[in-house]
This record gives sequence, C-alpha cells and structure tokens, in this order.
Amino acid sequence: MNELFEEAAGAAAEVKAMFEEAAGAAAEDMKGKVALVRCESYAREHVEMAVAKAVELLGGLDSVFAAGGKPLTAGSRIVLKPNLLAKTEPDRACTTHPEVFRAVGKLLQTRGFDNLRYGDSPGSPVTRVSAVAEGCGIKEEADSLGIPLGRFESGTRVDFAQGKACDSFILCDEAAEADAVINICKMKTHQLERITGAVKNTFGCVFGINKGASHARFATPETFARMLADLNRLVKPRLHIMDGIVAMEGNGPRSGSPRRMNVILAATDPVAMDALFCHLVYLKPELVPTNVSGMEQGVGVWRGLRVLTEDGELTADEAAARYGDRAFNVQRGAEYRGELRPIRFLAPLLEKKPVVKRELCIGCGACVSACPVDGKAISLEQTADGRKAVYDYARCIKCYCCQEMCPEEAVTVRKSLLARIADRKWRI
Repeated sequence: MNELFEEAAGAAAEVKAMFEEAAGAAAEDMKGKVALVRCESYAREHVEMAVAKAVELLGGLDSVFAAGGKPLTAGSRIVLKPNLLAKTEPDRACTTHPEVFRAVGKLLQTRGFDNLRYGDSPGSPVTRVSAVAEGCGIKEEADSLGIPLGRFESGTRVDFAQGKACDSFILCDEAAEADAVINICKMKTHQLERITGAVKNTFGCVFGINKGASHARFATPETFARMLADLNRLVKPRLHIMDGIVAMEGNGPRSGSPRRMNVILAATDPVAMDALFCHLVYLKPELVPTNVSGMEQGVGVWRGLRVLTEDGELTADEAAARYGDRAFNVQRGAEYRGELRPIRFLAPLLEKKPVVKRELCIGCGACVSACPVDGKAISLEQTADGRKAVYDYARCIKCYCCQEMCPEEAVTVRKSLLARIADRKWRI
C-alpha cells in the first residue's frame, strides 16, 4: 500500500512539474507582447469588440491564463481591479471607464468565469470604496453584471521573502485571497513615476493607510518603483487591460486633462504594456522607474516589444508612428536621475515641487489627510483669503500624494525653468 501511495505521489509530482514547466514556457513566450486595438469611442459595442479582440490577439483567455501558472476554472475567485483613485466622473479620465470595466467582466462571464469580484483601494484611506465606485460609474455596471464588491476595506499581512525592496505587504483581503487578479488600468501621467499604467495600478491591492506608509518608506521614484515591482511579483495579475481610449495628460493622475489616444491595450506583461504606452506618447521607456525596476526584478520587459494589431505585428516605433501622439503632455526630460546623472550639480536647478493655487484651494484638508509624512508636510492655515493649504518644504518628500488627491485641482507641480526646458528639449 505504501508503495502504491508513493508511486501515486511521485506521478502527481511529475504532472505538477510538467505543468509548471509548460506554464513557465508560456509566460516566457508572452513577455514583450502587447495587443493594441483602435477604439475611438466608449460606445458599448465598440468597447466590447475592442476588448475581446485584444484578448484574442494574445491567443485568447486560455492562452492568457495558461501563462499565469495555476489553472483557472469556472469556480475560480477572480478579482477585477480597475483604477478607482477618487470619486470623479468618467469623462474626467481619472479612473477606468465603466464601459471598459463592463467589457472585461462580460468577456469573462461569457467564457464561463462567473465567480467574480471587483474593487480597489482608493487614494484616500478615509474614502469608502463603494462611494468611489458609485461616483465613477463602475458600481452601476458591476451591479448590472451581478459582480459584487470585494473586501477591499480590510487587510492581511502577506510575507514575500523573495522581495528585493519589500519582504511583506498588507494586502486588501480580496486581493490576498484571489485565485487571479485582472488589472484594468487607466492610461495616465503621474508626477512621481512620469506615467501610471499597469505596474502602478497594482498598488491598489495594498490596504488603505498602508499606501501612504509606503510612500513615506519608499520616498524616491526609484525606491517606490522597486517596491511596486515586488508587489507585482507577489500579486501576479493574470491579465492587464489598459483603457487608453481617453487618457490623461499633464497634471495627472487626478488633475490632468483628458486626451484622446483611441486605443485599448492588453498584455500579460505589465512592463511591456507600460513601455508601449511610453512609445505612444514619445517618452523613452527607460526614463520610467517602474519600467526599469520591473525589468530588473523579472516582472516583464521594456525592450524588444512585439505589438500585436489587427493588421499584423508591429515594432514599438511602428506602433507609435501609426497610433501615437507627439504632442501628449508628459515629462520627457532626462533630468538628473537618468542620462544626465554625471552633472548632478544641476539637481537644484532641475527641482520640481508641489504648489498650491490659492485661488482654487477651498481648505478641505484632503491634501493634509493624504500626506504620508509624520508631522505632515502640508497644513491648513488662516490667510487673508480664508483657510488655505500651506507647505513645509523642509518636510516634503515630493511623493505628490497631495496633488493626487486634491478634489479641486488646486495642487500642481511647479518646475524650474531648466526642468521645463529639459522636458521639452532634452531627448538624449
């Protein structure tokens, strides 16, 4: 009997090893691949067709899920993770558009995956997920599909011994217990990391106030990016869908301007997806810390992209020529962190910092709540114009959480003259 048991256990181990080898090969084949489908409106039928076509270009859901490791069945608990940064209308381009969310959920249900949940950890730890989801239009579409809100307002510590920057995370319970996460991100600019897309959107799996603590602990773009790479290796979203129909440029990720890009992107490689976003807006991918750390830590690749379209495979440069926008407002300057590192004495002249537009500030305190610094780097003070936000720049770590969460677009980022010239001219 023992011999039979040992033989069965050995056979099971062999099958597991074969599956893991096949899954690893499938994942390796998916690296660098990004599907791009043109979609020029949020009309339901257009978005549904674009999302379905993008997944089809990757080989279909079976191929996508085979590349992620553990097999998924109809009963697998799958979490849809849109961008729910703040309670804003869909046409502000701050959050994942509800029609893109709906299209992903419907595609999964059509293919037999009906144990779905959704949610995100909003930018403000005092804001309820349900309120943000309702304000963004996501809740209405989720309700229409029968997809309940998951547990994103409680957290669990998850150890990650393989982490390069972080050996544990406090994940939202729903993300910690999911069999798979589908990342439905938004194409936007970001003051800390230049862009926010697939890699950064996974940060919403971190529970509540721990997001602010992460900004304080990982205070530079590079260290924050290394933490995000670890988080992506832990959560391992099985599929990334980027809503780039209307993107956000300029003072993102909340207070920027909507700009049409007319694309839906899909990938299992989040770094490749973000790198293609960079190419489409003529930003060098290697200037984005999440791309660099993501490749160094094995999350994905930003070089040698293979862009899959309905008209055939393109290089990243070919895709940019056909679908890109050179006028997209994004930080393109190399600055002193990148290729200008040898002349670091210029750093003070390249500085940027958050500033308050007094005429727009209503003294609501959202910026104070968002500040992760002990003792706060911003406070409300009485002025001749009423209560206004005021910075203590000696404390400011320039994480831009204040700018990210201001509901009145009263916080912007001021760049020195040299930094502004760098963004326009230094494409070295």
